[in-house]
Amino acid sequence: MTANFDFLKKVDKNLYEIITEAEKLYRDEYFEQCMGQTRRFGEHLCKKVLGQKKHVSVSGRNGEKITFDDMLASLNDCSTGGIEEKEFINDLYFLKKHGNSAVHSASIKKDGITALECLKRAFEAAISFSVYIRGADPDILRRRYNTELLITGERSEKSLAEKYTEAKSQKAVKQKRTSKPGYKKTKKLKKQSSVMVCKTKKKGISLYWILTGISFVVSTVILLVFIISLHMN
Repeated sequence: MTANFDFLKKVDKNLYEIITEAEKLYRDEYFEQCMGQTRRFGEHLCKKVLGQKKHVSVSGRNGEKITFDDMLASLNDCSTGGIEEKEFINDLYFLKKHGNSAVHSASIKKDGITALECLKRAFEAAISFSVYIRGADPDILRRRYNTELLITGERSEKSLAEKYTEAKSQKAVKQKRTSKPGYKKTKKLKKQSSVMVCKTKKKGISLYWILTGISFVVSTVILLVFIISLHMN
């Protein structure tokens, strides 16, 4: 199975094994353990960088082991202020912060997004270490972290540029076809219902006939009253 950090295998096998284990943990959805492992990677990486600097000690006054914080502070003090150095140190601080949070968290959080960001930061730090500290081939500076490779463990046969070109050509073919004279977009015909719905006949006397009956009764009463009054006169 291939990995994003294959270039690191020739530079430092120990670092390579630590970070590839972090990728395995991520693949198995152990996100907190993955962040803890990337923190471990960052600490060992920082120690190796300081070890390259002859005037910086990686142990305490009495030989005790110094903390990750101490090493980062030392690394920050001896920085020349270059952009690459600043980004490298920022990446290490990020790994320390989120690694500590994952290790000391009281509850389990399935934070895959932060774990992925830790892997990406570790990737950038590993490239800087390989090129600027160990003098590896500068071509690896062009590499970008491949999430598909992380998940599947296999590199895609097509590069991102090839995928983009293919998608663009397919879009162009579609636009060319739809722009031809006489092209009509077919509409989907609605399915006709074969079920006949019959209206139920209303029962009872309608309002019209009720009003007609009342009018007839009133007219009849008035007519009778008029006839009776004539006979009396």
